[in-house]
Amino acid sequence: MIGHSFLHGGPCLQGLSPAVVHVLLGGSPETATITLEDCPDLDIRETIRLLEGGSILSDKDKQSVQDLANVWDLPFLTENNRRWLFEKMLIHAAKGRVTRQIKQLRRGLKETPMWTLMTQRPDTVALLFPKDVAGNFGAEVLLQRITWPREDDSDDEDCSTETKCRMSGYLRQFITNATPTELANLVKFWTGWEVLPQSLSVEVIEGRYPTASTCFETLRIPGHYKDYTSFKHDILACICTCHTGFGLV
Repeated sequence: MIGHSFLHGGPCLQGLSPAVVHVLLGGSPETATITLEDCPDLDIRETIRLLEGGSILSDKDKQSVQDLANVWDLPFLTENNRRWLFEKMLIHAAKGRVTRQIKQLRRGLKETPMWTLMTQRPDTVALLFPKDVAGNFGAEVLLQRITWPREDDSDDEDCSTETKCRMSGYLRQFITNATPTELANLVKFWTGWEVLPQSLSVEVIEGRYPTASTCFETLRIPGHYKDYTSFKHDILACICTCHTGFGLV
């Protein structure tokens, strides 16, 4: 599927961390450089981040770390093993949890000419598995990837064309004037992940606050807003919830 999409100009497999690509192509796991950004689970990433540095942890933070350590059969957090525990958790989160999937993907690639292509032409790896740096996008790129509500959308039949245009205009204005942090939080709220997908959808609905269906990468905006100020207030409040999970309100 990866090769077929590549040969026919379709989307390639984006979002794989450099560490995973390194191991996938036969590199040693011990020589792979791993950072917190390689951890795909945002909640786990933030828990591991607590161990980074030397700041004093609250009782709540210590409990979060300990709960994760228990799940992965790691020892209790102490003053002496903090750095060691950070590295062990990071390695397991970025590589250990996907070892089986990496092996399966490698086995599948070896059954196709794509493996020969990648091993003999290493420069093609970046084309097959392009880097999509989280948060490395601007308002213009985000706006280009949005499918806006149309007049004939059956899902929005309770909302008038005027309402759809007004809500779309408010969202465009917010994205155009948003800071990089606000754009990143909006994408997290919208998709449950921090990598910008190829396509996003907007629906205008009846409701109180903006919500998101992350699996379908759809942002649902209530049509009751009559001014941009109130819309901006609510959308900012909602996208701040992206740090607690999949961004659903």
